[in-house]
Amino acid sequence: MKLKFHDEGQGVTSIETHFQRPGLACCYLIQSAGEAALIDTGTARTTDNIMQLLALTGLAPSQVRYVIPTHVHLDHAGGAGQLMQRLPEAELVMHHYGARHMIDPSKIAAGSAAVYGDEEFAKQFVALLPIDERRVIKAHDGMRIELGKRELHCFDTPGHARHHICIMDQQSRGIFSGDTFGLAYPELTTERGPFMVLPATPTQFDPASWHQTLDRLMALQPACMYLTHYGSVENPPALAPVLHAEIDAYVAIAKPYAGTENPVDELEQALWCHFRKRLDAHGNRQEFAEQERLLGMDVRLCAQGLQAWLQSAMG
Repeated sequence: MKLKFHDEGQGVTSIETHFQRPGLACCYLIQSAGEAALIDTGTARTTDNIMQLLALTGLAPSQVRYVIPTHVHLDHAGGAGQLMQRLPEAELVMHHYGARHMIDPSKIAAGSAAVYGDEEFAKQFVALLPIDERRVIKAHDGMRIELGKRELHCFDTPGHARHHICIMDQQSRGIFSGDTFGLAYPELTTERGPFMVLPATPTQFDPASWHQTLDRLMALQPACMYLTHYGSVENPPALAPVLHAEIDAYVAIAKPYAGTENPVDELEQALWCHFRKRLDAHGNRQEFAEQERLLGMDVRLCAQGLQAWLQSAMG
């Protein structure tokens, strides 16, 4: 895969992970005073590109101090094992709920193979490799990490997943938000700004916690959000109300299907109706086929996530 990256300024570089399609997911390199950290890893197929970028920027593998997946979902942490093998001095920083899945990934590998099928799992993720427990730091809320001359703060941020952390960089005042601050694919940006999508991926959608998490992140007064999907967005206080509204919209869409057996197809149709209205209001003029190419996987995952939430929240 061709190395593709973007200098975000402030010693931060986004790296294309080539997951599913270009422009869907990235990870981040942070540099300070001869030390480096990686936020999210992409899949195992991303590892070579990360190593190429390190060489291009003059960083030896031993200068990478930390690998910090925001959560264990495989587009964010699937390549952690392979990457740690090639970064001899790095420590893995992970939410304490998710750390065990990095130390022993057998359960998450089996579950993912069951969802994707063995052939597709191998194609997308190759394999999940275990990480020595002695190299794993279990992140707690408010934990501070020294990196060169800058400081990173970790925050427990449930809503999308219980094992999710966000990382605030004190130098840039930016927050590496994983999936917590939504998705914003560049192709959907219009003169009205980025089109924010809330990823209610199975199986831990938690509306109340997500509202609280967004409020907490905004209280930190971030200058920007570094999204895994995709790239940095500015003026977070203007975007947060959209995500709050989406949480409530998802709940309203899902509730009529409480008690319905396996309503995922109906939920998907209802979500598409919701998104097409939003896209139109946002000034999007793409054909539906293009909208579906960009958002189809996310809409299906959201439908599955809302079905799982209904089953757990509504009994």
